[in-house]
Amino acid sequence: QVQVVESGGGVVQVGGSLTLSCAASGRTIRGYNMGWFRQAPGKEREFVAFINWNGENTHYSNSVEGRFTTHRDNAKNAVSLQMNNLIPEDTAVYSCAVFNGGTYFSDKAYNNWGRGTQVTVSS
Repeated sequence: QVQVVESGGGVVQVGGSLTLSCAASGRTIRGYNMGWFRQAPGKEREFVAFINWNGENTHYSNSVEGRFTTHRDNAKNAVSLQMNNLIPEDTAVYSCAVFNGGTYFSDKAYNNWGRGTQVTVSS
């Protein structure tokens, strides 16, 4: 069973950058597709980014395309999310999860969720 833990969140000003990490333990995530989601207060969890097992295929939501980039380091059993040009609408708890099949932008396609890390963008 894979466990994932997110880190790297914090408070940043508009236009700033943060890099989130998703560290896996329990078993290797090599061979697994991974996803990033976020949930703002009072809102449903929404898709942010997807990365396939070898990092060669990624997808992003329209709201983060061109600003966020996800990478993976299978040797370190980890996935990262580089976030640039942050805006207040990016404020949310960010979580990573293991893709379990289905539609990559649906949270129902994922399991082994982490608790998330809070990102706050202040203006």
